[in-house]
Amino acid sequence: MATKSLSRNVVALGGRSALFIALICVFSLFASLAPSFLTPSNLTSLLANNFSLLAIVAVAMTFAVASGGIDLSIGAAIDFSSFAFVSLVLTGHPVSIAALGGLAAGALVGAFNGLLISWAGLSPFLATLGTLFVGRSIQQLLTNGGNPIYLPQNAIPDSFRAIGHGTILGIPVPLVIALATAAAAAFVLSQSRFGRVVVAAGLQADIVRYSGLPLRIILAGTYVLIGVIAAVAGLVLTSTVTVYVPNSGNAFLLNSIGAAFIGTTIHTHARPNIWGTVLGVLLLAIVANGLLLSGLNFYWQQVGTGTLIFLVLALGFAPRKAG
Repeated sequence: MATKSLSRNVVALGGRSALFIALICVFSLFASLAPSFLTPSNLTSLLANNFSLLAIVAVAMTFAVASGGIDLSIGAAIDFSSFAFVSLVLTGHPVSIAALGGLAAGALVGAFNGLLISWAGLSPFLATLGTLFVGRSIQQLLTNGGNPIYLPQNAIPDSFRAIGHGTILGIPVPLVIALATAAAAAFVLSQSRFGRVVVAAGLQADIVRYSGLPLRIILAGTYVLIGVIAAVAGLVLTSTVTVYVPNSGNAFLLNSIGAAFIGTTIHTHARPNIWGTVLGVLLLAIVANGLLLSGLNFYWQQVGTGTLIFLVLALGFAPRKAG
């Protein structure tokens, strides 16, 4: 029995190590294939551009997955945050008010999803899918068919531009925001009563409901929180590119879902967790950056990313089932 138990523990440990092994392998691979991969400028760009924005979005997605759902409309929260900010700045409002408007726009998207899920009784998949389509159409209507809205350079103070391009002690500000968001989210999800109930709802929603906890309010609040976190990504994106591009937030959707599920492989019980998600984002960012430096076109980059997700999930979960 002791030998069998030890074998099972070793197998489980191997499964939880799949993500770390993949990180070491892809980093070593691209370090050898692309001479410029290890240069300080490229690594800084990787963390500031490939990693930071996706990390914020994936952290938001982790709450959806942890609650037993999904958020296909997370791009809409990013986009409406950007649209609200740009619109308020162009109508003469201070940047601080515009930023609050951007956060409120993301919260409204989340609240709409929460109402559909908690009170209309729709599944998270169908509710957020509907919000995705509605949000996409509204953006087309607001921009005469999808025309970008540019911010004049003189309308953006240096303090806001620094969010996308500045540094703090040599660390890119987007990276600081991403790590701070992840740290706060990790505390909420694993240490707070709200976070523990969210996780419990994802595992056994009926038990949470029968225990007398306000499951509807908790789920609605979860999607509001997702919208606010996604709105933070929208503001960072706007600061970086100084333009609102309709439906650009959807570019983060699939990778954020992939990162959230990749992150479950490091958890003892294969549950969504913030730091696992962050490592999943780092893996995807390294692959995207490395494949670009290797000269492969965009479509092969997508093939490589999808294949890697399959491999990490297979290596992470197959040993546990075998054990």
